[in-house]
Amino acid sequence: MSTPEPTSSTLPVGRNLVPGITLIGVLAFIAFELSQIGWLRANGISALTVAIVLGMMVGNSVYPRISRAAASGVTFSKQTLLRAGIILYGFRLTFQDIASVGITGIAIDSMVLSSTFALSWWAGTRLFGLDRKTAMLIGAGSSICGAAAVMAAEPVVQGRAEQVTVAVSTVVVFGTLAIFLYPALYHLNARYEPLAMSASAYGMYAGSTIHEVAQVVAAGRAVADTAANTAVITKMVRVMMLAPFLILLSTYLSRDHLREAAQSTEPTESAGRRRRIVIPWFALGFVAAAGFNSLAMLPTSAVTAAINVDTALLAMAMAALGVTTHGSAIRTAGIKPLALAALLFAWLIIGGFAINVAVSKAFIALTRAFA
Repeated sequence: MSTPEPTSSTLPVGRNLVPGITLIGVLAFIAFELSQIGWLRANGISALTVAIVLGMMVGNSVYPRISRAAASGVTFSKQTLLRAGIILYGFRLTFQDIASVGITGIAIDSMVLSSTFALSWWAGTRLFGLDRKTAMLIGAGSSICGAAAVMAAEPVVQGRAEQVTVAVSTVVVFGTLAIFLYPALYHLNARYEPLAMSASAYGMYAGSTIHEVAQVVAAGRAVADTAANTAVITKMVRVMMLAPFLILLSTYLSRDHLREAAQSTEPTESAGRRRRIVIPWFALGFVAAAGFNSLAMLPTSAVTAAINVDTALLAMAMAALGVTTHGSAIRTAGIKPLALAALLFAWLIIGGFAINVAVSKAFIALTRAFA
């Protein structure tokens, strides 16, 4: 009997991953270097965004010729390194951040998150006729923390690479637009004063409605240091809501799958069996990292190192996503995802502002009533 040739499943796991991880590591390194260009930094375009663009360029050119050797490492980067990156993302936050914005900031973030995601789910599937996974991924990116939220939601939603890339692309387009639009609106309002808005109030508005952390920083600094500080803290609280969001979404999707199976008239193997609820353990790790960081037990240098490693891991995950995304799949998605993202962007600007004003006034009234 002849000995079968070694396949990707029989080769040593570590050696099998090396070509793909090396490719992704090189792309992430280049992304870091390019992201230091002054114009990109000034406009809030991070290494994560550059990494996915580089990944798509490679994925649609040279990668098909080396995919047989590199596929395992690329998949490892897209899945395992992503989860590790989401966990380490918690070291950017502390529970003290929540306390600094108070109940008002938490309430605003919660309402913006839930309303934006619900609108994306409804409008995406009912109004634009998108598949549910794409609508949920776009909603996660718009309502929480941009590309990082899209990537974190992917294992729960079980979306395809092209669906994730489409969602990330919408975050890049409208998040970049927000960097210029929000300060312009603030300065326009300051000139004609149709609405009363302090720099601090603007910061909370920007932090609760702009997509990416880097974009929030850029939009805040364009107004004032006070605005930037409040914006970042508000945004960090919104980021911290990622973990409970993923757990709730996972639980809902599991129950929804059970209902669909029960209503199905075709006897399938899974119809009578309850689907196991997928608990995104990396989301719990994210909260644990934030909690540990809140204890201030680690020196600043260690926290900085953890954040740098986290950025590297997320950049590698984004590069891997780009590599596995084909341009034809994005073209096939068409204008509908962009239209949905535009609707959500309009809601974040108008509806998010209304939520900020209403919640702030309500808490002021309550404070006076119980004073």
